[in-house]
Amino acid sequence: MLKQKSSIVTGSTSGIGLGIAHAFAAEGVDVMLNGFGNADEIEATRAEMERRYGVKVRYSAADMSQPEQIRAMANLAHAEFGKVDIVVNNAGIQFVAPIEEFPEAKWDAIVAINLSSAFHLIKAVVPGMKARRFGRIINVASAHGLTASPYKAAYVTAKHGLIGLSKTVAIEVAEFGITSNTICPGYVKTPLVEKQIADQARAHGISEADVVRDVMLVHQARKDFVGVDELAALAVFLASDAAASMTAAALAMDGGWTQH
Repeated sequence: MLKQKSSIVTGSTSGIGLGIAHAFAAEGVDVMLNGFGNADEIEATRAEMERRYGVKVRYSAADMSQPEQIRAMANLAHAEFGKVDIVVNNAGIQFVAPIEEFPEAKWDAIVAINLSSAFHLIKAVVPGMKARRFGRIINVASAHGLTASPYKAAYVTAKHGLIGLSKTVAIEVAEFGITSNTICPGYVKTPLVEKQIADQARAHGISEADVVRDVMLVHQARKDFVGVDELAALAVFLASDAAASMTAAALAMDGGWTQH
């Protein structure tokens, strides 16, 4: 269905992004990985994906807070694959603090990586998508793009903004066969969330199981984490021809958390 397409997936050296990258590669999509981590481990992941799926898998260490590095990554993908059909803006960071204590440097970094990076990458790839009259832009926001929680001012702001950016782009490029949609996950058991569980357990003096049940998922109808494989399957669908008429959508996959 997606064979011979090519993609860039930001923040894809672990967690949700890596799951989406694997799902694309399994469908025959060339993938540009991006993110931080141990260089040897990243190279091993890249090489194993190429071997397993028989597609081109490349890696860019672009810092998603730096526009010139984002543009260089887009140029590298064009050089390696000949085109960029699919972009997944997944890179993100988090910081939690009351508004009056929120460090300004953390605000700037979160807005840059969680929101502005998507603007810069979309701007870089849209001309080629327009010329080929095909493109799929998939932005990974959060349930916090649809609602708010305390102490997450920058994250909530950036994720709300990402949905707005996605909708605006969708309207601008619809006549060129390009779609732009946003996935809004609830709690996913990624390394980042596992660290949050441990940190909250220490802070509250309770067990990690209690943190999951009584803090994280207390308002969620389905008492389980969202699976990375579920999010990856949704991304594959949004990239497919079957989703050609789906654009400007913000799709919650959160076990009902945003309905509390």
